Amino acid sequence: MEKIFDITIQNRKILYKILKQTPPNLLFEIPEGYRNNIWWNIAHVVATQQILIYKFSNLTPRIDDSLIQKFRKGTLPDLPPTDEEIDHIGGFLFSTVEWTQQDYENGIFKEYNEYTTSTKVVLSNVEDALKFNLFHEGLHLGVILSLDKILLKEKAS
Repeated sequence: MEKIFDITIQNRKILYKILKQTPPNLLFEIPEGYRNNIWWNIAHVVATQQILIYKFSNLTPRIDDSLIQKFRKGTLPDLPPTDEEIDHIGGFLFSTVEWTQQDYENGIFKEYNEYTTSTKVVLSNVEDALKFNLFHEGLHLGVILSLDKILLKEKAS
């Protein structure tokens, strides 16, 4: 499982760099044909990791439930975030992975409520969830990179 955590941190470093280097007007813009923006996708991976790993293990998530509710599957971006919200999510990109690794190594994940994802992958235990979460984050990184490319092209024209 060590490799899963390592790869997740590498993905989160890319997301953090995008979060910090993207101009705010582009971070929150939703191009035609898309439902969400770069900001929402970054916050969504944090929220989803907490749901997949902690909530389905009948454990209390490590982040506030209001953030989870705001960025869970099926939600849409609302108002642009405050600088404080951006800083919180930026920090959570790393701390949530570190906490999860510590909690995993300490053996706190003892039960899991089986869950079938929207891609029809059945998660039966926390190890399945950790592996699927990495896949999920990769999908959203791809969306973010696509959004970034479209927004930069629009800005240039």
